[in-house]
This record gives sequence, C-alpha cells and structure tokens, in this order.
Amino acid sequence: MSIVVTGATGHLGRHVLEQLLEKVPAGQVTAVVRTPEKAADLAERGVKLAVADYNTPETFDGLFAAGDKVLLISGNEFDKGRVGQHQIVIDAAKSAGVALLAYTSAPGSLTAALADDHRGTEKALLESGLPYALLRNGWYHENYTENLAPVLEHSAVTHAAGAGRISSASRADYAAAAVAVLTGEGHENQTYELGGDVAWSLAEYAAELSGQTGREIAENPVSGEVLTGILAGAGLPEPLAAILAGVDASIAKGELVIDSGDLSRLAGRPTTPLTEAISAALKG
Repeated sequence: MSIVVTGATGHLGRHVLEQLLEKVPAGQVTAVVRTPEKAADLAERGVKLAVADYNTPETFDGLFAAGDKVLLISGNEFDKGRVGQHQIVIDAAKSAGVALLAYTSAPGSLTAALADDHRGTEKALLESGLPYALLRNGWYHENYTENLAPVLEHSAVTHAAGAGRISSASRADYAAAAVAVLTGEGHENQTYELGGDVAWSLAEYAAELSGQTGREIAENPVSGEVLTGILAGAGLPEPLAAILAGVDASIAKGELVIDSGDLSRLAGRPTTPLTEAISAALKG
C-alpha cells in the first residue's frame, strides 16, 4: 500500500510531501510528477516517483495498486478541461481498487465559475463508487501574499470584493489536513469544508500591510469589470482574469467565509494567522 500524491511538485503538493515524510516512511509514498527532475530531491530521500500527466491517460495505466490512498490535487490548466483530466485519475484509481481517493476541491458555498470544474469532478468521483474524501479548500493566504509586488508598487489593494470577508489559510495548513486524511482512519465518504479560523476583509488586509510596511497602503475597491481589465492588462489571459474577478464577487456575497472548524480540527492546531503570512512574505 502506498500513499500516492498527484501534482507532487506543485505548491500544495510539496507541502503535502514534506508533511507526509514526517509521519510515514518515504518508501510508502509515491509522488506523481510530470518532470522527474523537479522531484530529484524527493527520490534521494526514498520517495517513489511515478511520471504521469493529466493530459495523457495511458501514463496512469497501472500507476495505482489495490489499497492505495490517493490524493488528487486539482490541475491548474483552466483551459484544458480539468474535469476530463481528473476523470482519468478517477478511472485509473477505480480500476486499481484504491482504498481512498481524496480530492482538493473548492468550498461548497462557492458559486463563482472557478468552482465549476470542482463540482464536476466531485460528481464524477461520487458516481465512480470509490471511497472518497472531499477536501474543499478555501482561499489561500498565498493568493495575496505571493502577489505583493504590484500592491507595494501602487500602494493599493485593488479588489472587487466589497466588504466581504475571507477565511483564508496557508498552503501548509491545507496540506496538514490532507495528510491527516491520508494517514488517518475513518475519512471514507466524508466532505470537509476547510478554511482559516479567522475571516478578514480586504480593508483589514490593507491596514495590516500598512502597519507592517510603515507605508500607507490604500484599499481600492473597484467593479468586477474594472478588475478584469486590470488583471488582463497585467498579462493574465482574459478568461482567467474574469474567473478571478468572479471570485471577488463571491467574496462580496460571503461565499468564502468558512466557519466549520474542519481545517484546524484535522490539522490538530490553529490555522496560520494572516499577519504571520504577510510578515513572512515581506521578509522573503
């Protein structure tokens, strides 16, 4: 039996692998990667590597074994039909008879277009009959803290989220929940709504940035249409810019406030405060 992690060299996958290796022997972990060179350090530590690509179904033939626990980390190729990509993994997992397939989804409350592929994948997973765990990850701190350069350059937090609040957490927090599910018992056919312990608004985010930088960082609320134009002007493909602006519209409606407590309960600790994530990003 292996614990198999797809997308293992991605941002979230790396956190999952590191935390898994604190709990189980490396020989029981398989990292599914597209580029094995990026996982050379994991192989050196004894992690098994499997080379596969969501766009190439045959690469998943025989990859899983009966009794495996699999973490399907959602793909990030928004233009390539993510539900179809994920279906390839689900089909291979079903053929092998895996013990659990956990999927990193989106909050059940999220109606933005970003959630469409996740709902489609959840439907496919439930219809497969596989034992499943839905890890409905909320927004990541890093969605903001890894994009501080334009904020600091323009001294403004520009958004279309109104006064909406966000229950974000760090990637490491969401990884801890995934690891708990992959290494624990009793998670079959469970759905977890995952978010940070403390919700915050973008006005509060701008104020925290101001306090930590010693500069006046203004809050700059705009319409969704204007935000789409700004993001597209910064180089994002327009469809992706519109998807991100749609998330802000969902934030304004309160759809990214998640108060289940599932994340800190699974992680076994409080979630990382936004203030810590900002501080680390500014120092980095």
